[in-house]
Amino acid sequence: MVMIPRRNVGKPALVIELKFNHSADTAISQIKQRNYPSKLQEYTGDILLVGISYDKESKTHSCKIEKL
Repeated sequence: MVMIPRRNVGKPALVIELKFNHSADTAISQIKQRNYPSKLQEYTGDILLVGISYDKESKTHSCKIEKL
Protein backbone atom coordinates (compact mmCIF):
# COMPACT_ATOMS: atom_id res chain seq x y z
CA MET A 1 0.00 0.00 0.00
CA VAL A 2 1.32 3.47 -0.84
CA MET A 3 0.09 6.73 0.63
CA ILE A 4 1.18 9.96 -1.04
CA PRO A 5 0.42 13.28 0.69
CA ARG A 6 -1.19 16.21 -1.07
CA ARG A 7 1.10 18.73 -2.69
CA ASN A 8 2.74 21.35 -0.47
CA VAL A 9 1.79 19.53 2.74
CA GLY A 10 5.31 18.69 3.93
CA LYS A 11 4.50 15.13 5.03
CA PRO A 12 6.36 11.99 3.87
CA ALA A 13 4.98 9.38 1.49
CA LEU A 14 4.43 5.95 3.08
CA VAL A 15 5.13 2.53 1.60
CA ILE A 16 3.26 0.07 3.85
CA GLU A 17 3.49 -3.71 3.95
CA LEU A 18 1.18 -5.73 6.20
CA LYS A 19 2.15 -9.19 7.45
CA PHE A 20 0.21 -11.92 9.27
CA ASN A 21 2.30 -14.20 11.53
CA HIS A 22 5.57 -12.76 10.20
CA SER A 23 7.76 -10.05 11.67
CA ALA A 24 7.69 -6.36 10.86
CA ASP A 25 11.32 -6.79 9.77
CA THR A 26 10.13 -9.30 7.17
CA ALA A 27 7.68 -6.71 5.88
CA ILE A 28 10.42 -4.07 5.55
CA SER A 29 12.65 -6.62 3.79
CA GLN A 30 9.91 -7.40 1.28
CA ILE A 31 9.45 -3.70 0.51
CA LYS A 32 13.16 -3.44 -0.24
CA GLN A 33 13.51 -6.76 -2.13
CA ARG A 34 10.59 -6.04 -4.43
CA ASN A 35 11.69 -2.42 -4.82
CA TYR A 36 8.25 -0.97 -4.09
CA PRO A 37 9.64 2.57 -3.59
CA SER A 38 10.64 2.63 -7.29
CA LYS A 39 6.96 3.34 -8.01
CA LEU A 40 7.52 6.74 -6.37
CA GLN A 41 10.42 7.84 -8.60
CA GLU A 42 8.76 11.17 -9.38
CA TYR A 43 8.00 11.94 -5.72
CA THR A 44 10.52 14.46 -4.38
CA GLY A 45 9.74 14.39 -0.64
CA ASP A 46 10.75 11.98 2.11
CA ILE A 47 9.62 8.35 1.92
CA LEU A 48 8.98 6.14 4.95
CA LEU A 49 8.93 2.34 4.79
CA VAL A 50 6.39 0.91 7.24
CA GLY A 51 6.20 -2.76 8.17
CA ILE A 52 3.23 -3.83 10.29
CA SER A 53 2.84 -7.35 11.62
CA TYR A 54 0.05 -9.15 13.48
CA ASP A 55 0.73 -12.32 15.47
CA LYS A 56 -2.36 -14.54 15.63
CA GLU A 57 -1.15 -16.56 18.61
CA SER A 58 -0.25 -13.69 20.94
CA LYS A 59 -2.84 -11.37 19.41
CA THR A 60 -0.29 -8.55 19.27
CA HIS A 61 1.00 -6.36 16.49
CA SER A 62 4.34 -4.74 15.88
CA CYS A 63 5.49 -1.94 13.64
CA LYS A 64 8.82 -0.91 12.20
CA ILE A 65 9.43 2.37 10.37
CA GLU A 66 12.51 3.28 8.32
CA LYS A 67 13.31 6.43 6.42
CA LEU A 68 14.40 5.73 2.85
